[in-house]
Amino acid sequence: MEEKKIKILIVDDSAFMRMILKDVIEKEKDMKIVGIAKDGLEAVELAIKHKPDVITLDVEMPKLNGIEALKEIMKRSPSRIIMVSSLTEEGADITITALQLGAVDFVTKPAGSISMNFRKVAGELIEKIRNAMKIDVKALSRTITYSHKTFSVKSLVSGKIVVIGSSTGGPKSLDHVIPPLPSNFPAPIILVQHMPAGFTKSLANRLNKISNLNVKEAEEGDVLKPGWVYVAPGDYHLGIRLHDKKSIVYLEKSEKINNVRPAVDFTLDKVAEIYKEKTISVILTGMGKDGTKGAFKVKYYKGIVIAESKETCVVYGMPKSVVEEGYADFVLPAYKIPGKLVEII
Repeated sequence: MEEKKIKILIVDDSAFMRMILKDVIEKEKDMKIVGIAKDGLEAVELAIKHKPDVITLDVEMPKLNGIEALKEIMKRSPSRIIMVSSLTEEGADITITALQLGAVDFVTKPAGSISMNFRKVAGELIEKIRNAMKIDVKALSRTITYSHKTFSVKSLVSGKIVVIGSSTGGPKSLDHVIPPLPSNFPAPIILVQHMPAGFTKSLANRLNKISNLNVKEAEEGDVLKPGWVYVAPGDYHLGIRLHDKKSIVYLEKSEKINNVRPAVDFTLDKVAEIYKEKTISVILTGMGKDGTKGAFKVKYYKGIVIAESKETCVVYGMPKSVVEEGYADFVLPAYKIPGKLVEII
């Protein structure tokens, strides 16, 4: 019996790019192209007609841009969508919005116009298409509605720290975790989201706009302050060191850990050494096991570990690993995590 192939719809306004994508995908024995669209309107029509398993969707297109097309597809015929983005700041901003709206992942076109260089990221695209198949489409189209509670705390410096780790599906879960926290939250928060350089800045800016807390992409030498969220920049591990009783951020490009940089394990290892039982770790949606060794270190020093429950995860991988190892003190849907953080702190 013939093995079931992954049905793919390609959407790009550039004929050259469509040709390259087609060429790259057709070489794979486990994939077949069921449609090719040159704009957003055609993309929506073909998505409804062919019900593809995976769609590669260009971010910038005529008639209906990537975001509008994504919204329509997720409403009318939900699918696993991988955004194909340019490396521009605007491209990064649109991509972050797309991930928050239900896209599963993204690849970036290498610098230069519709470049021949795209073949360099071909391997990454193929891997992401296969990974996308591990995701349940229902988890993507599920919208969680709950009233945004406003939490209040008596302002004080708690001496505690929160480290959040997330990967695939992260931007969606983070929308439920960070914005509801009060502006006088009495601890600094470090956020490690698996993302390449450039995109972490867009993520930080977007969260900053919708949150009570101040959110920034972390920089070398930042002094950690309560009420601030520091996002680990893409392609750098983020650690902290003590200097004059202050916690100072440092960034380094040492070996990838769990095949990623930034890695949550790296940050938790350094943070737990300094903050010991005052470390609170939150592991959100994502593939793989990054965060598990870090959670072990947090537990070793008697800190607290929260894992996102399957209910709100796009991929129940990283949190599942933490839960299965027995390191999670609390397993909660994303929208219940801010309340628990306020309670603990």
